[in-house]
Amino acid sequence: MSALDVTGLSIHHASGREPVRDLSFTLAPGERLGLIGESGSGKSLTALAVMGLLPAGMTARGSVLLGGTQVIGTPDRRLNRVRGRAAAAVFQEPLTAMDPLMRVGRQLAGPIRRRHGLRGARLRDAVRSALAEVRLPERATAAYPHELSGGQRQRAAIAMALACEPDLLIADEPTTALDVTVQAEILALLDGLVAGRGMALLFISHDLAVIAEVADRVVVLKDGSMVESGRTRDIVREPRHAYTRSLVDSAWALEGELDRLAP
Repeated sequence: MSALDVTGLSIHHASGREPVRDLSFTLAPGERLGLIGESGSGKSLTALAVMGLLPAGMTARGSVLLGGTQVIGTPDRRLNRVRGRAAAAVFQEPLTAMDPLMRVGRQLAGPIRRRHGLRGARLRDAVRSALAEVRLPERATAAYPHELSGGQRQRAAIAMALACEPDLLIADEPTTALDVTVQAEILALLDGLVAGRGMALLFISHDLAVIAEVADRVVVLKDGSMVESGRTRDIVREPRHAYTRSLVDSAWALEGELDRLAP
């Protein structure tokens, strides 16, 4: 059974717009797929549709099988039993996904308690272990999200996403808001965690260089439609579509400029 099977996904807005059109892809257990495109290409809406979390005024058509469960048309109360275990998500800005008035340790304790039924000292130990796994110190349990740096908040968000031991991790632009050094640290952390747990990964980004680091295959989106897909190394070496070629050229140009500026 696939970790994720998307067939003919289209997303409709109440205004009549169709920001995603007839999108299909599959993700096998343990596989890593990159979803790439410029701003407005439909990447993040696809991630929300996969989780059954589209905003008001938007509806999805087609088929989204998440861990064997049909997402489209399924009541939210039933999807709540699927989210977390079949899939969990990490978004670009963790402040939007975390309660600003609740300490990090308590926010992390919630999904751990629901998944494992732990209480008391065992729950506190599990929270500390989860933070240690993402390389956060124990003192982070007592911090509010705004008291952490951007990289630390993203690590905490990753720990929360992994607390229910999902089969699929959806990472939607998880490093875009971070500086280059912290971005590299978060990517290395995600790589190790996904490999160690044998999870599937859907990694969403506008940056082909980042996608090339983490994904085995890539789907290229433009204006809501898939224009190209294939193995990442093949796409990078021999892009077929003009838009994909522009992404590759931009990635090479940026790398050359960074090399030129390096001491």
